[in-house]
Amino acid sequence: MMEEYLVKDGKRLRLGYTTGSCAAAAAKAAAWMLLTGRRKEAIRLQTPKGIELNLKVLDIQMLADEARCAIQKDSGDDPDVTRDALIFARVQKTDAPGVTIDGGAGVGRVTKRGLDQPVGNAAINSVPRQMIRENVEEVMALTDFSGGLDVVISAPEGETLAKKTFNPRLGIVGGISILGTTGIVEPMSEAALVETIRVELRQRRAMGKEYALLTPGNYGGQFISGHFHLNGAPVVFISNFVGDAIDCCVREGFTNVLLVGHIGKLVKVAGGIMDTHSRTADCRAEILAAHAAMAGAGAKTVREIMSSVTTTAALEVIEAAGVGDAARASLAAAIEDRLRRRAAGACDIAAVVFDAERRELFRTSGADAVIGKLGATYE
Repeated sequence: MMEEYLVKDGKRLRLGYTTGSCAAAAAKAAAWMLLTGRRKEAIRLQTPKGIELNLKVLDIQMLADEARCAIQKDSGDDPDVTRDALIFARVQKTDAPGVTIDGGAGVGRVTKRGLDQPVGNAAINSVPRQMIRENVEEVMALTDFSGGLDVVISAPEGETLAKKTFNPRLGIVGGISILGTTGIVEPMSEAALVETIRVELRQRRAMGKEYALLTPGNYGGQFISGHFHLNGAPVVFISNFVGDAIDCCVREGFTNVLLVGHIGKLVKVAGGIMDTHSRTADCRAEILAAHAAMAGAGAKTVREIMSSVTTTAALEVIEAAGVGDAARASLAAAIEDRLRRRAAGACDIAAVVFDAERRELFRTSGADAVIGKLGATYE
């Protein structure tokens, strides 16, 4: 078990190591056993992050022309679906010089453009491929072996585990991806979540799509399916990362972007808050009170809004004060302004906002045009 830690939000969290590190370590150990004829019960691996791992080698099989072994994934304190999975490497000699790398059972295969690997390749990303190659070549150099080695990475549980990941939506079929840019898993990594959003958007763009449909989560997905006829437009779930998702859309060159979300999330955008997690900022009552006041609400109403414990309760106060229409129009204008500022004119961007009962509250002025283009695009 890995014994490296970080402190996040006041909590001491244990680091883990990626499926890429597992694959590289298994390949290194299998290559050593094949070329030396000696068992290897533990293997050292230097990760791109600079942390050295000393990993136990499992399920060793040594034959005359190949060696096979596994490394068990350790996710640390990160809730990773591949936790404890065995990642295998089989290494055998080939006539052609150099190192070839492919995926076996339980490792997905890429079927759509826009991912790290081209269509047809095993879903072993670039950094893990480099780690595998460099570690196998290190063993070859140490043993003075100048021939060729074929490395096949597999994950017996991979096909089942992949159903709990984004892989089916991304067009990776048959198993998990072998991932990792640092070799180390940092618990609850926001960077990893943002990277998932970026990959999904990049894939949409690589497929020729010019319009992106974003929502923070399942509530937004349910609202979209129940209210719009977008001819199967795929939805990209962005969690709290509104600003990062817009940045990704701009970088990938989308021409139109529609953001659909619950008022409890998107009211923060009206205040310029682009990471809507409560630990970042929670000014929902203040923002609602300000827009109600601009719509004509009196001090008593403002105080009631500020004392409301939920957005739903605050909205009821606003409606009871008779300023609901004006407040919603003010919020829509503010959200539109913030979204357009973030996109900096690189795309047309609009929003649709709904309440706890999945009823539409308002949409920004450009929403109808963007919805029309989404419907025309995804046919």
